[in-house]
Amino acid sequence: MAPRLRGCLVGAVVAGGLFLLGLALLLPRGDQRAGPQPTASATETGKSPAPSASASAQVVDERRLDERRLELTIRSPALGDETTKVRLLLPRDWESRRDWPVLWLLHGGLDDYTSWTGKTDVADLARDSGVMVVMPDGGKCGSYSDWWNDGDGGPPRWETYHLRELLPLLEARYRAGPRRAIAGYSMGGQGAMLYAAKGYFKAAASFSGAVNILAPGVPQAVMAGTAVGCFGTDWKRIWGDPEAQREIWRAHNPYDQAEKLKGVELYVAAGEGDLVEDLANRAAHSFADHLRDLDIPVRTHFYRGGHNHTYWQRELHRAYPMLLAAIGTR
Repeated sequence: MAPRLRGCLVGAVVAGGLFLLGLALLLPRGDQRAGPQPTASATETGKSPAPSASASAQVVDERRLDERRLELTIRSPALGDETTKVRLLLPRDWESRRDWPVLWLLHGGLDDYTSWTGKTDVADLARDSGVMVVMPDGGKCGSYSDWWNDGDGGPPRWETYHLRELLPLLEARYRAGPRRAIAGYSMGGQGAMLYAAKGYFKAAASFSGAVNILAPGVPQAVMAGTAVGCFGTDWKRIWGDPEAQREIWRAHNPYDQAEKLKGVELYVAAGEGDLVEDLANRAAHSFADHLRDLDIPVRTHFYRGGHNHTYWQRELHRAYPMLLAAIGTR
């Protein structure tokens, strides 16, 4: 199959969390019936909620890759007692304090927790910023959601793992503080907005994100993307059928959760120039327009460019001052 045709097939997937990009970047994966709820939201209190204690997730391996990169292997009950990894970029003099401001970076589909440091200059960007960067794995096509699984719930529960297990673990044992920002590309852009809507982050940025998964054509892209990118996986395990389980889809659609983003500093960017990115662009425009209809401020950047790390690195640089300012580092 020609590379361009393959990119179109995989790429049509800007789905509700499943954008696929050619060989390398699908998107999200799903949720179940009842995702975890924080004790309070940013909308209600104007500040991040305290994370729930989670003694059940266990660090089974800890490796210092170099002076700043620390990699953890974690056994997660939310993921069915499977192990998963997270990479941390530590600030200078990391051991000098216990409450570092934190920036979470979420990867896109078909990528993993190594993609931000492997494909962008984030290590250099954050070197002197006084921020801890957290890059968790989110599954090849995980959609930063707890899977519906025909209404039975159960693993994989990515949202539960990230917000109820990993987040408090980092604060209890790895010097992460309560001031948090989040950003992500493609599938990770959807995840960033969904997690921010839960009240855990003071700022959120989406780069080419799946921020309106119920836009025309997108549910079909989810189905196709799951079939191609996660061969053998029934796409309905994620959020069910988009008509029969409409409310579950809405619960995982940043567009439908937009009102919960009041009080969060927001940045939304997307390009225009290939099949996947054009779909992301339409989703981003509709999401940003909806935010403005709700009188929720949002910074946007729309440009000519494709669905790849060249542009996501550039957008991280553009959003970075806003993200850090929101958590008090600049």
